Amino acid sequence: MLLFSLLFLLAPLTFTFSFTIKEIDMGRMICRGILLLAACFLLPGCGYNDFQRLDEQTKSAWSEVLNQYQRRADLVPNIVATVKGEAAFEQDTLTKVIEARAKATSIQVTPETLNNPEAFKKFQAAQGELGSALSRLMVVSEKYPDLKANQGFRDLRVQLEGTENRITVARNRYIQTVQDYNVLTRSFPSNLTAMAFSYATKPAFAVQNEAAITAAPVVDFNKK
Repeated sequence: MLLFSLLFLLAPLTFTFSFTIKEIDMGRMICRGILLLAACFLLPGCGYNDFQRLDEQTKSAWSEVLNQYQRRADLVPNIVATVKGEAAFEQDTLTKVIEARAKATSIQVTPETLNNPEAFKKFQAAQGELGSALSRLMVVSEKYPDLKANQGFRDLRVQLEGTENRITVARNRYIQTVQDYNVLTRSFPSNLTAMAFSYATKPAFAVQNEAAITAAPVVDFNKK
């Protein structure tokens, strides 16, 4: 009977002591986690600052690509307006240019689309179709001496060629910055930082928002 009485009296103390031990263990685990996180930031190779730098560089590089896409899209209405002055010009070629521009500029690319390979592929295909349609138009224009002699058309052609070159340069710069970012994401020990902060690899060539160039041109083929 005395033994049971002692156990009854000591039970709360035992429970309190056990609970305290658990709290101590939990506290130790939290401290270890904080120390590990701090060590990650202090290590020269953790890559946190590099992630921030490269992320900004990729945004800047893509902004330049976007600017050049918009520049090309803006040139199309003027090119069409100039070419339609040639009465005998192939209407099918003009129509394909207009349709390609409308298709390319109608695709709204949101931040979520960046991680959607199918949406990204669709956007790039549309941009490729516009480039091909414009290239075809320039080839066909060689058949029309009067159009070739038109100073306005010649100026627009030079602008288009320059824009296509700028697009190529801007895309290459973007691809390089994304490659640098992805290498950092996959390399040790910076990959630990990537996992800790959920930094995923970026697509090889992506866009953010094409809303600025979504207005399709309105073209009247009737000569005035």
